[in-house]
Amino acid sequence: MDRNINVKNIVLKCAADILCPLALVFGFAVILHGQLSPGGGFQGGVIVASAVLFLFTGYGYRITARTLSANALKKNEAVGASCYVALALVGLTAGAEFCSNIFFPKGHLGDFVSGGTIMFMNYAVGYKVLTGVGCLLLILMSLLAPDEETDH
Repeated sequence: MDRNINVKNIVLKCAADILCPLALVFGFAVILHGQLSPGGGFQGGVIVASAVLFLFTGYGYRITARTLSANALKKNEAVGASCYVALALVGLTAGAEFCSNIFFPKGHLGDFVSGGTIMFMNYAVGYKVLTGVGCLLLILMSLLAPDEETDH
């Protein structure tokens, strides 16, 4: 019986080791190219935050909580929201509308920078979502973890 638990743990750790980097790379690719393709900051942020679930599934709450700090994620979520608002206000300071595209106003369709301000706003939304959802997942995991694992 004990041997089966060890085998399951090895399988889960191996799966987490494989899927966690894939989620990070795919999520960041969705965030980086969100202005050009379906997806964007929100979708990519959730994909990146799914890496937290892979860590939890493979290694448990204690190691996940040691690796990622909920307080740091909360503070970084505020940074992402502040960046979005600052980028939206840049249009007002330039004499245009709120959320106006003043960076790279001319661009060719399909170019990486053709999205202008939207590209940077997309990054800010992705950062805010990945930190916010990551923090929520850590809080949820602390409720699901056995009491002996939540020692802090």
